[in-house]
Amino acid sequence: MRELLVPFFLGIAIFTSILLIVRILKLVEMVVNRGVPFLQMLRLFSYILPAFLEVTLPMALLLAILVGFGRLSSDSEIIALRASGVSFYRMMYPVALFASATALATLGLSLYARPWGNGLMRTGLYEIVKARASAGIKPKVFNDDFAGLVIYVDRIEPPGNALYGILISDSREEHGDRPETVYARTGSLQLEEGSQTLRLTLTDGGSFSRSRDKPGFEETTFDRYDITLDLALALRELNSRPKDASEMNLAELHRVIDAKQVAGEPSDVEQVELHRKFSIPFACLVFAALGVPLGIQPTRSVHSRGFSVSLVLIFLYYMLLTLGQNLGERGSMDPLLAVWLPNMTLSALAILPLSRAAGDRAPGRPAWIDALTTRLRRRTSSGMPTP
Repeated sequence: MRELLVPFFLGIAIFTSILLIVRILKLVEMVVNRGVPFLQMLRLFSYILPAFLEVTLPMALLLAILVGFGRLSSDSEIIALRASGVSFYRMMYPVALFASATALATLGLSLYARPWGNGLMRTGLYEIVKARASAGIKPKVFNDDFAGLVIYVDRIEPPGNALYGILISDSREEHGDRPETVYARTGSLQLEEGSQTLRLTLTDGGSFSRSRDKPGFEETTFDRYDITLDLALALRELNSRPKDASEMNLAELHRVIDAKQVAGEPSDVEQVELHRKFSIPFACLVFAALGVPLGIQPTRSVHSRGFSVSLVLIFLYYMLLTLGQNLGERGSMDPLLAVWLPNMTLSALAILPLSRAAGDRAPGRPAWIDALTTRLRRRTSSGMPTP
């Protein structure tokens, strides 16, 4: 277990950093250029982290087994263990305990932490908007987070209150059947404390609206124009949206699946998510069964071989998982088979290396295996006595 701990935590750090690198850059940009408080960025980061840890824990386990057993094999400690009468199965005991603990931790992330984080991510951005008004409005993107408004901003000047090149499509109810298109050279955002509203002040611009009496549009120019953005309304609409399957816990998934089956509606997406919560934790045991026989193979470059082999197996597993999820969610494959396909494939690949590794270690091997081997030899020896 001591051989596994260091590469395990190192693997968590490496794989999580790789998966999070794009998100981290965006968070840092919001802190540096938009003036969003660092503590709020850490909170948002904590919402993202469980979804990635659910994936990186099995990855790190596989890397730890390959590196740990590779180090033992390269220093001839595996040979010393064999000579001392330690069987392959005895060496598997601590690995099985470690893999089981990792599987339980991954299961906790799948059942509780990941739905919790995904659910809070929906409101996390709006909490940041309250702290820094323009953080929710991104440059060169059509933002439709506010009901009835589509906002486009060409450039946002740090720390984020000054806007340039603004185009707004305003189809709120107050305009009736006369939606407006508003443009402005510059603008600014100010948060109205206590009222959960943003005031967007536009300067040096104009608006187009459809005329009731004649064809075409009416154009109006202005020096200053104020638009009120209701954060409370945006939050209420966000919270009223039905939960995504990835945001549901186990009980909620069962309720939704049962309700859809009673109503005769397809529940493939929810069933895929349900099986995924158990499939990925079980992958820890599959990686352990495959990693030990591969790790004890003698090699000179332990770390490079362990990292490269783990990347190949991880890529194969998650490619099959992504393929299975897509097929299962579309109804092209049974959700149970679709999500468990990677585990079944890698389990089949692990049978041969496991049998070879176990067969090479006669000292300490269980008696029933020796008895079975003796019977097979007697049947194939053409009557010759078994030595």
